[in-house]
Amino acid sequence: MIYLNHAATTYPKPQVVQEAVARSIQEPPQSQYRGVAGSTYGDDVGKLCRENLARLFRIREPKRIFFTSGSTQALNMAILGLPYPLKGGGALQGTEAVAAGSRQPGAGETGGRRRVVFTAAEHNAVLRTIYDGLKDKIAQGNVLPVLVPCDRSGYVDMKAMEQAITEDTALVIVNHSSNVTGAVQDIARIGSWARQKGAYFLVDASQSAGALPIDVEAAGIHMLAFTGHKGLYGIEGTGGLYVEPGVPLRPLVYGGTGTDSRTLVPREPFYEVGTMNQPGIAALCAGTGYILEVGLEQVMAWEQALVKRLYEGLRAIKGVTVYGDRQPEGTAVSFNLEGLSPADVGYILAGSYKIQVRTGLHCAPLLHECLGTQGQGTVRASISYLSKEEDVEALLGAVRELMGETR
Repeated sequence: MIYLNHAATTYPKPQVVQEAVARSIQEPPQSQYRGVAGSTYGDDVGKLCRENLARLFRIREPKRIFFTSGSTQALNMAILGLPYPLKGGGALQGTEAVAAGSRQPGAGETGGRRRVVFTAAEHNAVLRTIYDGLKDKIAQGNVLPVLVPCDRSGYVDMKAMEQAITEDTALVIVNHSSNVTGAVQDIARIGSWARQKGAYFLVDASQSAGALPIDVEAAGIHMLAFTGHKGLYGIEGTGGLYVEPGVPLRPLVYGGTGTDSRTLVPREPFYEVGTMNQPGIAALCAGTGYILEVGLEQVMAWEQALVKRLYEGLRAIKGVTVYGDRQPEGTAVSFNLEGLSPADVGYILAGSYKIQVRTGLHCAPLLHECLGTQGQGTVRASISYLSKEEDVEALLGAVRELMGETR
């Protein structure tokens, strides 16, 4: 089988990751050491994993990285945990997102920051959290969702973004690298606008963590959500959220922490409660260690070489539409074949050529409206550092056959 669906989950995992998981479930549970005075055993894997992540993301305080079940949980924590409206109340009514750049009352006029700015490139982990998770606050006028459009390649309209970030903006959310087109947004520029207006900046690094350089301080990031099972080479059920000190984020879940157990209302919020996913954290630790050992520059160089070949190869085939007017900086390429639905293409590739890709909307419905593919979606091929040249060539060969071309 040829696997080209790494934007969903990387496969196979590096050998060191597989060994770390096996070792973790063979050793005594580390949760029994949680909160034991003077014990270092229980914290070794988690501590090392946080340190690895801090090196990858240029985070000064590794302890500000909190483990989650994935980026979906992390994004929910970041979006739902803020006390809207920030610094006061608001009274604007309505449940629909307004267009970026439209005139709305500023913070001085309303007494609070209520705008939640997000882009059409966002995953449903963000979109549904806003539209459904915040619907009561939206109806009460305490949250005003502001949608920033993207172009037909998946890039954010930067002029509209700058206009959308105003003095009454509470939160700006950006998907760093599109899981549909591979378009990478200029988070440093957006982060500077957010900082200038006093808004919190949340970056979804689900597709970019482990594949692209991320510097939370240079980009002005207050919160960074990431998953462990994609570019960080961990296993499913792992991820995390970095929270800058001072962000007034309230926990969504409460429970045991192994420390300060006599306190029913902790002095500081705990974002990690209950039993941690120790095998998952061990895998994430090994995966991040693998990237650091190989070197992010080498990972990027190989992945970009394969993406270039895939992008250019598909564009050269008659009857194939590739979405994006330039080679994506990310690891995903979306395309469609004339005369065939994406679902049919995926079925044929899997059944006749033993090639696994992803088809459909990829949980990013608003971006497909920008691409004009909202009806049936796209075929998406995505690679990782462990992908091979022959994998890409096999896909190109299969597409040529389906389009009636021979070489």
